[in-house]
Amino acid sequence: MKELNKILTELGISKVRLAKYLGVSRQMLYNYLGIDDINNWPKEKAAKLLSLLNIEKIEELENIKITGEYIIDVEGRLNEGVKDSSNKEIIADLKGFNKKEQELLSDIINLLKEKLISDKTKDTYNAYLYLYHYLQSMEMTEELKYILAYMSKSLGFTDPMEFMFNKDKQFIFESIMFSAMTLYNNGGASKNKLSESHKRFVQDIEHKNEERLSRTQELNTAKVQALKELGYTEINEDNAKEVLDKIAEIQSRKV
Repeated sequence: MKELNKILTELGISKVRLAKYLGVSRQMLYNYLGIDDINNWPKEKAAKLLSLLNIEKIEELENIKITGEYIIDVEGRLNEGVKDSSNKEIIADLKGFNKKEQELLSDIINLLKEKLISDKTKDTYNAYLYLYHYLQSMEMTEELKYILAYMSKSLGFTDPMEFMFNKDKQFIFESIMFSAMTLYNNGGASKNKLSESHKRFVQDIEHKNEERLSRTQELNTAKVQALKELGYTEINEDNAKEVLDKIAEIQSRKV
């Protein structure tokens, strides 16, 4: 098995990826590699490893020549195997979704994983963090769907005359977006020209945050008062409905 470990090292195959390819835990892989004879491995796992290395029996390890072409071939088989394994893991967690929904979620998850694994820069992490915030907010702001449609169309994935949401609103929004993007790409917008507009943008966000904070403080005050009036010290499963009703009552007194 020393020869096998040497080959794996020269190929640059990590134990994590090999374990995922074989469909076992990393600890189980170490247990396998500690066995002197691959014939004592589970037959399915042994066959899969030999297939990855494109050999029929372990004795052929001695004849392997590590060339650029061989590394690419092995990497291709490894990537395909890891992808299949990932798909099976993901699909197993998607019961209750139809086939199209499962395929879409699986594709999205795999794409995110591949990007985060291959690119460890802060830009990539921050981009996907913003994407997470974007997805969290889509139900509250319908224009976010129009942005996705606009980008899908402008990048050639979708027919420009396809309108999956509110047709009139989407048409208006896409027209405005096109004008804005044209201005941006043609250099018609500069930081100096737009500094006042950006200042209003910041002020608008600050105002919304202040309103949100005020609302949160108001709810916390009402919650404390409701608990006090009902004689409770905390909200739990047993008294939640009663406390929430009392909070609504307290707030209605101020109307």
